[in-house]
Amino acid sequence: MTTVAILGGGYTGAAVAYHLSLIDTDRRTSIVVVEPRASLGAGLAYSTSDPAHRINVPAARMSLDTQDPQAFERWLAATDALEGDEDAFDGSGQSYPQRGLFGRYVADCLAPPLATGRIVHRRAFAQSVRRRGDGSFEIALSDGALHADRLVLATTHPPPAIPGALQALAGNPRFIADPTEAGALASVSAHARVLIVGNGLTAADTVATLDRLGHRGSILMLSRNGLRSRAHAPAPVEPFGDFVSKPAGTALDLIRRVRRTIAQAQALGQTWHGVLDALRGQGTEIWQALPEPERRKIVRRLRSFWDVHRFRIAPQVAGVLERLEGEGRLRSIAAGLVTSRTAPEQLLVEFRPRGTRETRTQAFDSVLNTTGPAHRSIVERQPVRSLHEEGLATLDRVGLGLQVGPDHLAVDRDGHAVPNLFVAGPLARGTFGELMGLPQVTAHAQAVAQAIAEGLGEPGRPSASTPQSHRATENIEAHPAIGS
Repeated sequence: MTTVAILGGGYTGAAVAYHLSLIDTDRRTSIVVVEPRASLGAGLAYSTSDPAHRINVPAARMSLDTQDPQAFERWLAATDALEGDEDAFDGSGQSYPQRGLFGRYVADCLAPPLATGRIVHRRAFAQSVRRRGDGSFEIALSDGALHADRLVLATTHPPPAIPGALQALAGNPRFIADPTEAGALASVSAHARVLIVGNGLTAADTVATLDRLGHRGSILMLSRNGLRSRAHAPAPVEPFGDFVSKPAGTALDLIRRVRRTIAQAQALGQTWHGVLDALRGQGTEIWQALPEPERRKIVRRLRSFWDVHRFRIAPQVAGVLERLEGEGRLRSIAAGLVTSRTAPEQLLVEFRPRGTRETRTQAFDSVLNTTGPAHRSIVERQPVRSLHEEGLATLDRVGLGLQVGPDHLAVDRDGHAVPNLFVAGPLARGTFGELMGLPQVTAHAQAVAQAIAEGLGEPGRPSASTPQSHRATENIEAHPAIGS
């Protein structure tokens, strides 16, 4: 049998394993997922047990199979997972379950017999990877070694980098470098003056957690543009707009088309949400039609605007933010960090509000860093680091992850595809564009599984629809950023 090792058992790695197990009906592969967490499928996004953290799209749009979009919703009904959680439903009756439940659903789908019982969970850390002369891989694990004929990189997002202006706070207990770590916010006192650096999904989740823990102090959210993640439309909407029949060739052309399409939608009494949903669904085609310099412009100049409209917060979280703003306890400003320093019993942060020349220094009891994953640091962390040092894994030129070819294979330092080394999920965004939302990650995982199966000697078969789970997985532990 061919051994396929998948490094990373969060959602991406679990999805690749699941679909490969369904495609390879001849049982030509042994699928080993290396993941230190207790269960597969949860990862950074869905391992949270905080009840304030909810999936940021309706459950009806979450599934492990793109051909069966209601699979998660059926699992919720079959397991009574929403029993007693009245807050899960919005005004239109759509459900936004706690995020950890989606991790349980994925783990359930991977358990025998639904995934044919062929997925092996190797609960360990991947410490390094070495390519052998025959093109296979030797993986050093925290509990031994693993030999693989084919390797899939599906590693988690790197932790957020500490902004240079906040480096002076590193190591101070009042500075929390990564609020997504379990229990990280427990040290924030109830009446602390809090500065949150960043204003995306993680920042919103952080505010919701602080509120749940009883925090009653002031919160200042600071970001370069002062843009906060938007809420969902008040009622379900359909995608609106065609951006691929005649794809834009420049970032400016794309922006103009988006604005025109939003105006068309508004003339019909619709909101911008459907236009952004169409952009997301057509994202790969839009992205691949743009020259690389235009892609870089989008990442550098437009990414923050895209993120706050694309990654919307759950209604329950939006309600918390609106309530705190109404009470005057939560403010959001556009500003750039200048410097910081520690003082007795407080942290001093200097920043420059946008549009001004003067700086302002303010004292805080706690400073929280929610700037999002430092994607470029992926090559500094194992197991990608060892592959990077050998020249087998390289950073893309757009600034989103690793260089990947259209065949899903990693590209080496000489620009050649690396046989048997696949890259799945958000790490491949530089090539495939929109790979942060769950439907797009799922479709990409299916494509990677198909490519692996086709390389075994005969074309792979289409993936079957996700079977409905009839049992709840017990003792499953369940991060965002990364939403759906």
